Amino acid sequence: MSTGMVECMRRLQSLDAEQRKEGVPTVDRLCAVSPETGRFLALLAATVPSGALLEIGTSGGYSTLWLALAARVRGQCVQSFERSAAKLSIARDTFARSGVTDIIDVTEGDVRNFLPDSRTVAFCFIDHEKSQYIECYEMLMPNLVAGGIIAADNIHSHEEALAPFVDHVIADSRVDAVVIPIGKGVLLARKI
Repeated sequence: MSTGMVECMRRLQSLDAEQRKEGVPTVDRLCAVSPETGRFLALLAATVPSGALLEIGTSGGYSTLWLALAARVRGQCVQSFERSAAKLSIARDTFARSGVTDIIDVTEGDVRNFLPDSRTVAFCFIDHEKSQYIECYEMLMPNLVAGGIIAADNIHSHEEALAPFVDHVIADSRVDAVVIPIGKGVLLARKI
C-alpha cells in the first residue's frame, strides 16, 4: 500500500469520525467501513473467480481504495457507482491523491440505471441506499459467476431496515450466505 493511499485512508477515517461526532445525517456523511472490513473486502475480492469487481456506493472512496488493492493484484479495475456528486468529488480527489485513477472507474448516478448489463460479475460490494439492497442483489445475480461473491455492509448497524434483505438472501437457494460479525456487519453471499 502506497504512502499516498495510507494518508488518504487516514484522512477519510478522520473525516468520517468528525461527521459522525457532528451528527451529519447519514445521507450526507461519508460512512466509511471499518479498517477490518476494508481488509476483509480486499482479501475476498482478490480471491474470487474471473469477472468484474463492482462497488455500489462509492461515498468518499475508502472501501474503493481497499478494493483497488485487490484489483491491482488481479490486473483489473474496480467499477464503482455513486449517486452523490458531492461524495464523488471527494472520492475522485482521494483516488488522484492515492495514485489509483488507472484502476478505478467511477460512474455517477443511480446504479439501477446501469445494471443489469452484459458484464460477468465476480465480486460486488453493496453499501448504499438500504431500501435498494434486494433490488440491486437481484439485478446482479444473473451475471454473478459461480463462486462469485456479493458482500453487503451495515447488516448489524441497520438491522431493522436490512432484515428483509438478510431473510431474502439467506433463503435464496442460488447462494451460500452468512452474516460476518465484522465492522457494522457484513452479509456474504457466494453463488453456488
